[in-house]
Amino acid sequence: MSRILLIEDHERLAGLIRKGLVAAGLGVDVADRIDAAWTAVQQMSYQALVLDRGLPDGDGLVLLQKLRSAGVHVPCLVLTARDALHDRVEGLEAGADDYLPKPFAMDEMVARVRALLRRPVEFRPLDPTHGDLTLRANASVLCSGDQSITLAPAEIQIMRLFLRKHEEVVRRNALEAAAWGLSDAVTPNALDVALHRIRRKLIAIGSRQRIVNVRGLGYALREHESAE
Repeated sequence: MSRILLIEDHERLAGLIRKGLVAAGLGVDVADRIDAAWTAVQQMSYQALVLDRGLPDGDGLVLLQKLRSAGVHVPCLVLTARDALHDRVEGLEAGADDYLPKPFAMDEMVARVRALLRRPVEFRPLDPTHGDLTLRANASVLCSGDQSITLAPAEIQIMRLFLRKHEEVVRRNALEAAAWGLSDAVTPNALDVALHRIRRKLIAIGSRQRIVNVRGLGYALREHESAE
């Protein structure tokens, strides 16, 4: 399931947009400020952003420019009450992929997000890899050599984060946010169950990579020298 980050500070509008996107089968996290959105993008792998320009801590385009400068090229739909030509041009030059003035019909907003998600594959990020592993997220499979295995949606997000971080330590709350979003309630042992399943799958496909506990810090994906 594709996951969207909605950056909108108007609580009622954010709720309506989230409801429309969820009804379209998309996962949605909501941030109401630039700093909260920046943190969310560091923790999660999103497939699209829906960004309001008028935020309490500044113009949403500031966030977009910061993301683009950091090499984050996730497609972005900008929402704004400004409809002048120079405002649209400004948004596109800041790195927006589409621009929707308020007020808008919910069906049109959902259709525009879906269009961003259907961008040609050649313009999407490459499948993340590390060591002998490749995550083919669109096919929901994890590969090692000529072996592959299916991953559940939460497992895909966990492995996406591990592969993006390479051998860095990833904290438990970051893994939970990646797997189930920033807004969803998570049972205390849900992450432990997911990690157990992924560990078994890594062994099943003959990978040398292992998810290891780093005491007091979190978890890391590291090569296991004695792996068969």
